[in-house]
Amino acid sequence: MELVHSGKVRDVYADGDELILVASDRVSVYDVVLPTPVPDKGKILTQLSLWWFEQLADIIPNHVVSATDVPEEWAGRAIRCRRLSMLPVEWIARGHLAGLGLQEYQKSGTVSGISLPDGLVEASRLPEPIFTPTTKATEGHDEFITYDDVVREIGDDTTARLKDVTLEIYSRGAALAAERGIIIADTKLEFGRAADGTLVLGDEVLTPDSSRFWPADQWVPGRPQHSLDKQFVRDWSSTLDWDRTPPGPAIPDEVVEATRARYAEVYERLTGTAWTS
Repeated sequence: MELVHSGKVRDVYADGDELILVASDRVSVYDVVLPTPVPDKGKILTQLSLWWFEQLADIIPNHVVSATDVPEEWAGRAIRCRRLSMLPVEWIARGHLAGLGLQEYQKSGTVSGISLPDGLVEASRLPEPIFTPTTKATEGHDEFITYDDVVREIGDDTTARLKDVTLEIYSRGAALAAERGIIIADTKLEFGRAADGTLVLGDEVLTPDSSRFWPADQWVPGRPQHSLDKQFVRDWSSTLDWDRTPPGPAIPDEVVEATRARYAEVYERLTGTAWTS
C-alpha cells in the first residue's frame, strides 16, 4: 500500500483500485493539529460514521466497501473505500446558529447569502435548516460561499441535488438524534463522484469532528452550549495565549480525558451501544 494523503486527522492509503481511510487519534483546532492524541478518537469516529452510513444508505450511495477488510493494525479505525473524485466544496447544513455561522450573522444578518431573522442569539434554533457551503481550503481557513458560487464551480444540477441531499441527511440525523436527547446544531459533509459519475457520500458523516452535538436538556440559547464534540478542545485552547498558528499547544490530561468521554458518550447515546475500545 502507498500513503497518498495525510490530513489533519485521516491518512489515506492506495490499495489497488481502492483506498484505505484510516482515522487517527489526532485532534485539530483552527486547522492546526495539536501534539496530543485523544485515545480511541479515531475508532469512535470510524464506528459512528459506519453506523450513520447504514442509517442514510437510502438517501445517497456512500464510499464504504468494507469495514473489516483492512490491515489488522488499523482494525476498528479504518474503512476500505471506493476511489472518488472529491468535489471542491464543504457541504454544510445548519439548524442552529453557532460557530462561524454565528459570527457571519452578527456581522451581516446573513449566512452564505441567506438572510436570517433579526434577534437571533448564539445557539438559536433557525426557522428551518439552511445550506451554507464553504470552500475546501488546502491551506488556511475555509470561507463561506453562496449557492450561486457553488453552481458556478460545479454546475446547477449537481449543486441542486447535493443541497437537497445535505439538508435531507441533516434533517434525518437531527430527528434521530433528538429522539436520543441530542441536538445536532450543524454538520459538514463531503461528496465525490465515482468512476461511473455517480454522486457518492464520502469521508465521515455526523461525527463529533464534523458536527456540533449538544445535550438537549442543557440547551439554553444566548450562551455557549455544553458540547459533546471537539468544540470542548477549541474552548480550552481559546483560554491560552496562543495565536492559532503551528505549533499547537499540548492538551492537558484532564482535557484529553474529558474529550474522550464526550466522544464516547455521543457514540453510545446515538447508537444505543456501549463503547468498548
